[in-house]
Amino acid sequence: MYWRLLARLFDHEEQAALESASLAVVEDIGLPATLLDPQTSVDSVVQRHPGLAAEFEGLMVQEAEADTEAEAEAEAEADAGGGEGAADDARDRAAEVRRAALVSKVLLNVFHSPPGTVTAGQLSRWQSDAGWLERALGCGPGELRGGRAGGTGAGPAGTGGGGRTPDLGRLIPEIGPELGSIEAGLVKRMRLREVLADPHLAGQLTPSMSLIEQLLRDKDNLSGVALANAKALIRRFVDEVAEVLRTQVEKSTVGALDRSVPPKRVFRNLDLDRTIWKNLTNWSPEEERLYVDRLFYRHTARKTTPQRLIVVVDQSGSMVDSMVNCTILASIFAGLPKVDVHLIAYDTQALDLTPWVHDPFETLLRTNLGGGTDGTVAMALAQPKIAEPRNTVVVWISDFYEWQTEPLFESMAAIHRSGAKFIPVGSVTSSGRASVNPWFRERFKDQGTPVLSGHIRKLVHELKTFLT
Repeated sequence: MYWRLLARLFDHEEQAALESASLAVVEDIGLPATLLDPQTSVDSVVQRHPGLAAEFEGLMVQEAEADTEAEAEAEAEADAGGGEGAADDARDRAAEVRRAALVSKVLLNVFHSPPGTVTAGQLSRWQSDAGWLERALGCGPGELRGGRAGGTGAGPAGTGGGGRTPDLGRLIPEIGPELGSIEAGLVKRMRLREVLADPHLAGQLTPSMSLIEQLLRDKDNLSGVALANAKALIRRFVDEVAEVLRTQVEKSTVGALDRSVPPKRVFRNLDLDRTIWKNLTNWSPEEERLYVDRLFYRHTARKTTPQRLIVVVDQSGSMVDSMVNCTILASIFAGLPKVDVHLIAYDTQALDLTPWVHDPFETLLRTNLGGGTDGTVAMALAQPKIAEPRNTVVVWISDFYEWQTEPLFESMAAIHRSGAKFIPVGSVTSSGRASVNPWFRERFKDQGTPVLSGHIRKLVHELKTFLT
C-alpha cells in the first residue's frame, strides 16, 4: 500500500503491478475499491460508506501510553521467545493493513494535486480532503492551515508501522505551511475571474488565506457580479477568523473589579444568592414567604486606564497573512472599552486606516498588497500619535527587510526610550513561519524588545496584558 502511495505521488502514471496488488488487498480486508481512486474525494467515500467516518477521525494519532506499553510488551515477548516472531505476533497485522489503506487515501488525495488549470470544484474538493487529513492528525478542519493547532496533546502520530512514530508537536508546525503552499498553488492556477463571475461556481469556493490573498490582489480588476462575489468571500473569511481571535481575546485576563464604581442596578447584575442570604431575617414561617427589602448587585466595572494601541503593518507581498490577521485583531481591540486603536499600513507609501479600524472588511478593501518596503514613511505617521508614551503600545509587524535600516531602527529605539511599549512582530501568520531580517533581530534583542514571532496567540497575550 505504501509503495503504491509513493509511486503515485512521484510519478502520476499508474504502476500496473502495484495497482492490481493494492486492489486485491483492499478487497480482501473489506474496504471499498474507491479508496484507490485519487479522483474520488474522502467526502464521497464517507457518504457511500458512513461507517468509515469514525475510522478517519484521529487515524494518524496514537495514545502515547498505549503505544509505549505495546512496544514494551512486544520487546519482552521477543526477548522471552528468543526472536522477532513473538514481537510480530503481538502486532495486529490486519489492523495495520486497514489503517495503511485509509492513510494512503488521505495522503494521496491531499498531496497528489490536480495538474493544469484548477476549477472551483477541484479546489473545494482539495480543501475538504485537507480537512480530513487534519482530522486524521487529531486537529479540526482548517486548524493546520490556519495555524490554530500550535501543538497537541494527542501523543505520537504514525501510520501503523512497527518503528518509532513522529511526534505531532514537531510534525504539525512543519505540515501546516506545506498544506498552505499547496493550497496557494491551486488558487493561482484557477481562472479566478471566470469563477467569480459565475455565482454557482463562486458558491463552491471555500474561503482560505490563499484565496483571500488572490482576491485582494485582483480586486481592482473585478466588477459587477465578480466583485460582489469576491467581497462576499472576503467578508465570510473575515468573520470566521474574527470569531476565533475574539475568543482568544476573551479568554485572556482582564482588569480587576473597580469597587469604587457603584454596580449598575439592572437585572443581569442581580446577585440572587447574596440577596437571599442578606434577607433571611425577613423569613416568615407562618406565611412561608421571604420578604426582600434590599437588593444586591454584582460589580462589573473594571479598573482600566485609557490606552492607545498603534498597529503598523507592512503590506508588502511577503506579509499578506499578517495584514489580514492584524487588521481583524485591531478591530477586535478597538471594540474594547478605553482602548484607542490606530492602524497604519505601508509599503513604499503609508496609509492611515484608523477611520475604518472597526470594520476589518472595509479596511482590507482599502489595502494595496505588494510593492517594496520603506518603514520611515509609516514612522512619520505613527510618531505624532504617541501623546502619552506610558499609556501607549506600538506594534510593528514586518519582516524588517527595509530600504533605510539605520534611520528606521533609531526611530524605533526612540519610541522605546520614551517609555512607550514597543513590540516588533516578525510574523503573525496562519503558519507562524516567516523570515525576519537578522540585522533588526539582533538589535531588537540587544534593546530588550525581542522580535515576537509565531502564532498570533502570542501577540494577543502581549496586548491583553498591557491594555488591561
